[in-house]
Amino acid sequence: MAKASKSNFVCANCGNVTTKWSGRCEACGEWNSIQEEAPLGTGPASKTIGAARGRRVTLSDLAAEEAPPPRTSSGIAEFDRVLGGGLVPASAILVGGDPGIGKSTLLLQAAAAFAAEGLKVVYISGEEASAQIRMRAQRLGLGAAPVMLGAETNLRDILTTLEAEKPDLAIIDSVQTMWADHVESAPGSVSQVRAAAHELTAFAKRRNTAVILVGHVTKEGQIAGPRVVEHMVDTVLYFEGERGHQFRILRAVKNRFGPADEIGVFEMTGGGLSEVPNPSALFLSERGQPAPGSVVFAGIEGTRPVLCEFQALVAPTPLAQPRRTTVGWDGGRLAMILAVLEARCGIPFAGLDVYLNVAGGMKISEPAADLAVAAALLSAREDAGLPPETVVFGEISLSGALRPVSQTENRLKEAQKLGFSAAIAPEGGKAVDPSGLKLNRMSDLAAFVGDVFGAG
Repeated sequence: MAKASKSNFVCANCGNVTTKWSGRCEACGEWNSIQEEAPLGTGPASKTIGAARGRRVTLSDLAAEEAPPPRTSSGIAEFDRVLGGGLVPASAILVGGDPGIGKSTLLLQAAAAFAAEGLKVVYISGEEASAQIRMRAQRLGLGAAPVMLGAETNLRDILTTLEAEKPDLAIIDSVQTMWADHVESAPGSVSQVRAAAHELTAFAKRRNTAVILVGHVTKEGQIAGPRVVEHMVDTVLYFEGERGHQFRILRAVKNRFGPADEIGVFEMTGGGLSEVPNPSALFLSERGQPAPGSVVFAGIEGTRPVLCEFQALVAPTPLAQPRRTTVGWDGGRLAMILAVLEARCGIPFAGLDVYLNVAGGMKISEPAADLAVAAALLSAREDAGLPPETVVFGEISLSGALRPVSQTENRLKEAQKLGFSAAIAPEGGKAVDPSGLKLNRMSDLAAFVGDVFGAG
């Protein structure tokens, strides 16, 4: 049987440690100064922390005032917005995205921007040679940026280099290509990814160096590797977008130094990624005359209001089971709204194919889009467009009631800024001044159907 951890005996006068009690300390000669000290862990010595003690941790109370961590702005406003206002020293940031979406391009531009602000930046690539990175930098007009490049996959060599160079920012592209020589598995495996992320994150905290890790994604769009990697780091960013569209969205799904769900919008051009300061104008730029099935939704992404267009198509189906297809929205929530329209408003969609799309490749997960989706479906089914220059938002409950949503005032301000003159929203919530906008408040879905489409 495994032996249990034994108690130690410590001299209260000099601190000498022995394994047995005696009346006199052998080190200092003091009598009756030896006291028994219980081990930190109980149970078998090989399975617990044992008797050895560590150093005491300095503690402080909640009332202690501490200055917020200093931030460094890159000058790329959209990138700084997603980070929460700038780069925090000793932070660990994980960036994921589909292959070819522009992760390396974005981070090379960010590295050059931070270097221009005076930070010492090291860019380590495990996927490209230094010459390839220089070619990209020249194409982006960043050939003169004071960024130090390296091409290496051995984690021990990378950490040794970073210890010697002491950079303010280290970019590792990507964590799946790194391998630690003390882990017996192939690069990219769960064990290797976990070990590399742990060592690089620990280095960031120990040496006060900000570290940005690039992560591969699975076919489902999640960052590949163990989920514990996302728990290790301070910030997790997803770089989203469709290759057929020119814009890209950098979205924060976790941020210890700023708001989560914040987005930054970029446009892919021949000279790299350029900022889009007004994403609502971009998402609505190709919107022509209002057509049946087209509704503008006033949403909130993080802290910024964003207007986008929902498009619906309802057509008779030759199939026994009608299609329900969504792009950019949750299919389960579409089924719920169709059920509420039939049960509470008497409007069936049986025998009809339903297609729903968020124009421009935008992805919406906000419940406040329920009313805009219902309006698009009814508009397509009745072949009747909504009043022009109207935005719609509101959450639908299973009873058919419309629930108020947050930040109504910000949504209306964004709509007015883009030239919209009317809005349809739920009753209740905080009273807001629409500032010249015609605000039509609805109590439930049946009232909305009867008022807007003349049926109910």
